[in-house]
Amino acid sequence: MSKSALNNCNTNESQTKMKYIISIISLIGAIASTSFAQQAPADTAYNFTVADCINYAYNHQHDVINANLDVTSAGYHVKEIIGQGYPQVSGTASFQDYLKTPVILFPDFITPLVYGVLAKEGVKNGSGNPIVVPAGAGLTPVNFTQKFNSNLGITATQLLFDPSFIVGLEGRKTYKELYDRSFTRTKIEANVNVTKAYYQVLVSVQQLKLLQANIDEIKQQLDETTARNKQGFVEKIDVDRLTVQYNSLVTNRENTVRLLALNYQLLKFQMGMPIEKNLTLKDKLEDIQLDASTIDPTNDTTVYRNRIEYGLLETENKLDRYDVKLKKGQFLPKLTANASYAPAYQSNSFSSLYSADYPSAYIGLNLTIPIFTGWQHVNQLRQSQITVLKSENDMYDMKNTINLQVSQARVSYINGLQTLNDQKKNMALAEEVLRVAKIKYEQGVGSSIEVTQAQTDVTQADNSYIQGLYDALVSKVDLDKAYGRIK
Repeated sequence: MSKSALNNCNTNESQTKMKYIISIISLIGAIASTSFAQQAPADTAYNFTVADCINYAYNHQHDVINANLDVTSAGYHVKEIIGQGYPQVSGTASFQDYLKTPVILFPDFITPLVYGVLAKEGVKNGSGNPIVVPAGAGLTPVNFTQKFNSNLGITATQLLFDPSFIVGLEGRKTYKELYDRSFTRTKIEANVNVTKAYYQVLVSVQQLKLLQANIDEIKQQLDETTARNKQGFVEKIDVDRLTVQYNSLVTNRENTVRLLALNYQLLKFQMGMPIEKNLTLKDKLEDIQLDASTIDPTNDTTVYRNRIEYGLLETENKLDRYDVKLKKGQFLPKLTANASYAPAYQSNSFSSLYSADYPSAYIGLNLTIPIFTGWQHVNQLRQSQITVLKSENDMYDMKNTINLQVSQARVSYINGLQTLNDQKKNMALAEEVLRVAKIKYEQGVGSSIEVTQAQTDVTQADNSYIQGLYDALVSKVDLDKAYGRIK
């Protein structure tokens, strides 16, 4: 692609270029209006750098918000653990209206005693016969319950010694740390996803610029060749070849415009921004530093300590060790103090129910000593110890995984830089070949096929450059993540 040709366009060609640019803008607007016709109109326009997009995601992205809520919830869980050591106070109240009061049957021990005294004294009955003690006196119904009953009570318990509570206090900071680190990991993932989506938009914009330049270049060639064909200097097949290339580039441009609109939506989605909002990018591709200076030349094998994934496994291992302590504490006794005060009210008349109370109160200690639980506690302890061993294995595996990721990221980034530099050179060479082919063709010593092939090579070189540019940008993000530089 000849850059000098772009500077020598006549007035008509400049107007044609402006029409294409306007058509691109119109097409983007049409896509946006069609896609969001059912959405509320955007009321705010955002012009963001990549850092602005990342900060926006920290406050609006779905996973980040939920991870932050988990941190808040973990704080309340820690307070819940601490609250178990405070006095536990509860109150009760009850009222009963007995429609039929309960009856208790008592043996009749009075009648045999009375008859025994009468018989001993020789007293006779109405028939003149001596009184005889009956063989069985039977049962006598007795009612001890008043119709109306009410009870009030207050009970307090205080934990004096509980191994589970002690372990919970020891591990509360570690538990909170687990969710803090999970929150950090979620922010890092959001950072990576937003950065890659941001770079994708920048690359798509650059691709659109290159396509438009190629279209302008080939449009100029097509117009010139068409005019020369009408004058009889070139064949119709030369015009057809250029027309095929021109139509292909126009179609490619329209596809890229649609993909650009989609990439904007993807970026906003990764940010947690409503996709109907207006977003423009402030950063430029030339602002991004792509060089080998970001690679650590020392090849540090302890870089895994900078990674949040390893830190999470460390925290989980600490919690697993606390769980072992918890299981061991099940073999120890548990001691609690308790106290209660409960007034009772009874009466056969509701109006006088609360005129007098009959209180009861006590204080005491409750000691629970595990003696035999069917080996449950032993087996639970062994399971927890195995969990600790597994978490240690996970840490060792994560260390190797991170070191491998660092090596892969280093190689990918170096290869990406090399490929990008080669593609830049290929672009320049392809443009030079096209320039020479056009000169030879205009001077009658070259063929139109050479020009067409050279134009095709320019397009392919541009496409390869765009792909190499995106791959290099993505490998840079992956390298920063592998080194643990993204916090």
